[in-house]
Amino acid sequence: MINALGSPQSLLLLGGTSEIGLALAHKLIADRCRRVVLAGRPSHRLDEAADELRAAGAQVDVVPFDAEDADSHPTVVEKAFVEDIDLAVVAFGVLGDQSEAERSGTHAVKIAATNYVGALSVTVPVSQAMQRQGHGAIVVLSSVAGERPRKANFVYGSSKAGLDAFATGLGDALQGTGVHVLVVRPGFVRTKMTAHLEPAPLSTTPEQVADAIVQGLRRRKETIWVPGAMRFVMSALRHVPRPLFRKLPV
Repeated sequence: MINALGSPQSLLLLGGTSEIGLALAHKLIADRCRRVVLAGRPSHRLDEAADELRAAGAQVDVVPFDAEDADSHPTVVEKAFVEDIDLAVVAFGVLGDQSEAERSGTHAVKIAATNYVGALSVTVPVSQAMQRQGHGAIVVLSSVAGERPRKANFVYGSSKAGLDAFATGLGDALQGTGVHVLVVRPGFVRTKMTAHLEPAPLSTTPEQVADAIVQGLRRRKETIWVPGAMRFVMSALRHVPRPLFRKLPV
């Protein structure tokens, strides 16, 4: 069970090869987490991640998970919750190609199906399972891109905006149930997914996001920005008039 310091003994990582999720898993194992369930598409990288976490001292189970296969999600959750899960992290997502998404509805839908629909589809049964056990926390990796989508990545941004709204509402709906929801809004994170992009100002790393999540859980935060200064940056950007916002190099 998650104690007052936010130290879970068991973790479900949805998106089992997520660099942020794995950085968090390593930090939690170094504390007191002993059971990890990695849910992801079968791959060599997923197997490597499981081996690395076992070497760090955790019991690791691997469950096949496809974000786009909504019909399979209840079964994935059922397999993960054969024992209590203290913390579930929704860490999967795709950046997609903005140019292709503007030309291809199929590609745009694929981005939304993974980042938004898939996240809803699996998070609902996770929240139900946690309510049945009477405790738990759900961390949802959103993005500042969802706070005010930009013309450079508005398809990705819109999918994160929907996810953010869902997770925020879910957190409100779960008040009093023993289940807590933490929405995480990172800025630009330097990962393999973003390696082809020029780092933005206030860029961060998976390890820094993981540290912020641990602190957010311990303080029972409902929403955090990483780095913290992004909160004020986005607050200002939300109020910039659209004609001016279009011209900003963001």
